[in-house]
Amino acid sequence: MTPVGAPGVPAAECVINVSEGRDPAVIALVSGAAGEYLLDVHTDAEHHRSVLTLGGDLPGVESAARAVAAAAVGAIDLRSHHGVHPRLGAVDVVPFVALPGPTTTAAGATAGREAALAARDAFARWMATSLDIPCFLYGPERTLPDIRRGAFTTLSPDTGPPTPHPTAGACAVGARDVLIAYNVWIRASSGPDAPEAAGVVSVARALAAALRRPGLRTLGLAVDGGAQVSCNVVDPARVGLVDVYDAVAEGAAVQGCRVWKGELVGLLPRSALAAVPEQRWADVGLRAEDTIEFRLDTRRG
Repeated sequence: MTPVGAPGVPAAECVINVSEGRDPAVIALVSGAAGEYLLDVHTDAEHHRSVLTLGGDLPGVESAARAVAAAAVGAIDLRSHHGVHPRLGAVDVVPFVALPGPTTTAAGATAGREAALAARDAFARWMATSLDIPCFLYGPERTLPDIRRGAFTTLSPDTGPPTPHPTAGACAVGARDVLIAYNVWIRASSGPDAPEAAGVVSVARALAAALRRPGLRTLGLAVDGGAQVSCNVVDPARVGLVDVYDAVAEGAAVQGCRVWKGELVGLLPRSALAAVPEQRWADVGLRAEDTIEFRLDTRRG
């Protein structure tokens, strides 16, 4: 691995979402393909999905992402896939993210974003040519929700064939800033006013709709034993995890429900963890070792 921060070598992460969250052998095969660039694996059987965080020098991250994608396409068959999370493909989402350092200038940040865009475009061309997978691009042109709404209807693939691959579907390939994926799980409270299972899901969906705003994308999903408000904090400087957790907890309590856990999916920047009072970390499901910087430092060590 080229040292992160070496002159002329941009640092990056790639957070690959694959549509397998139940078969340990397949998850091990796919995550193992990333080699030394693998920083984290988060697996969810209800979503039937795994989130692999790769990080390091951009050329190495690009190479590792291709290895992961090839392994996933070879091992996952969407024809027998059922999970609560929306999905386009076996390799569902592949975003490239520039990682600015503490001394990165405005010009350096711009260069990092341009490098992430170039990596996105190169990956989409490779996936279409090498794996015959149609790819939709997101970033400055459109958002990931835009693709989920319009793929193969109002939107045609940017690379690859015009129809989904028979077993691997399609892929959304992006370039974006750092975001935080975070889930708040709720269940019915005990008592005569507690809602039934379907009612808990309705509560989660209503809370997700109420919380949704610029900087925060949300979904209400059914999960075993309750429901989940699934969040993408796309602007961590404006949206705090404690605020999200507390808003769900307060809204759920009014509807006869309670929060039973907060869950970080993947990693978060150190600055976002520092914004959470340490006495709340256990409450909201955070640990010191769950930052991107911690994992990169551990790899270098």
